[in-house]
Amino acid sequence: MKLAFVFPGQGSQSVGMVTALADQYPVVQSIYLEASGILGNDLWDLVQNGPESELNMTAKTQPAILTASIAIWRIWMECGGPVPVCMAGHSLGEYSSLVCAGALNFDDAVSLVADRGSYMQAAVPEGVGSMAAILGLTDTEVIDICKQSEQGQVVSAANFNLSGQIVIAGHTDAVKRAVDAARQAGAKRSVFLPVSVPSHCALMQEAACILAKRIETIALSPLKIPVIHNVDVSQKTDTAAIKQALVEQLYKPVRWVETIQAMAARGITHIVECGPGNILCGLIRRIDRQIETLPVNDPMSLQRALSVLKQ
Repeated sequence: MKLAFVFPGQGSQSVGMVTALADQYPVVQSIYLEASGILGNDLWDLVQNGPESELNMTAKTQPAILTASIAIWRIWMECGGPVPVCMAGHSLGEYSSLVCAGALNFDDAVSLVADRGSYMQAAVPEGVGSMAAILGLTDTEVIDICKQSEQGQVVSAANFNLSGQIVIAGHTDAVKRAVDAARQAGAKRSVFLPVSVPSHCALMQEAACILAKRIETIALSPLKIPVIHNVDVSQKTDTAAIKQALVEQLYKPVRWVETIQAMAARGITHIVECGPGNILCGLIRRIDRQIETLPVNDPMSLQRALSVLKQ
C-alpha cells in the first residue's frame, strides 16, 4: 500500500462545507478563526452561512478552500492517519499541498491565495473571459480547435482533467467560437463553467507578474513530503523553482491526467482527496481504476479512510 494525498481547487466550495467536521473537531473553527484574523473578515461565518455568491468570489473562494483542506489535514494527523509518500493539488490545491508538505506557512498561504484571487479578478474584468468544458474530443483536437478559434484573441486548453474532458479558457467570444467548433467536430457535450476568471491561460500573465513579486516576499521551507507540480508534472526541492512553478501555474494548463499517471508510475495504490467535495476522486477513478480513492470531507468519510488505510 502506497498513499498519496490530493487537494481540490476552485469549484469544490459550498456553503456549509466542513460543518459536520467542526461539530466533532475543534481544530476546524480554530483554523478558520486564525484565517479570519489574517484576512480581516469572518471567513467561518461566510463558509457557514454564505451568501453563496460571496463565497464564489475568487478572492474569498481560494482562502476558504485552502483553510478547509488544511483543517482536514490537521484532523487526519490528530487521528494518527498515515503520512502520504507524495502530494499534488489541482490549481489552487497546489498551495494546500505545499502547506501540508511543510514548505509553506499556513498564515502566509492564506494571505497569498487571497491576493492571488484578487490579482486574477483584476487582470480580467468579469464577463471578458470565460471557461468551458469540452467532452468527447482528444487533446489534440481541442488544442487545434482553440488555435483556429483565436482570431486575434486568447483561447487555449486550461485543464487536462481526463482523456476526453478538457477545460478551455480565454476571451469569452473566443471560447464561444471554440465551443461551437467543438460541437461541429463531434464533441459529445460542451458546458460553460460558472466562473468569473479564465484561469490557466495567457490572460493571466499580467496577474502572474504581480504574483511573482508577491511570492518573493514569502519564505519557503524544505519539503517534508514531495509535491508533484501542475505545470510540468515534476517534483522540485529548490525553493526558487517551486515559486516559479506557482507563477507559471497561473497561465499554463493543469496537467492532471499526467499527474495521476505519475503517481501510478510511483506505485501509488490509494489516494485521499483532502478537502471539500469529491471532484478529484471522480476524475482519478476514470484516469486509473487500479487506484483506490478516498474522499475525506466529513466524519463518516474520515473514519472510512482511516479504517481502510490502517488495516
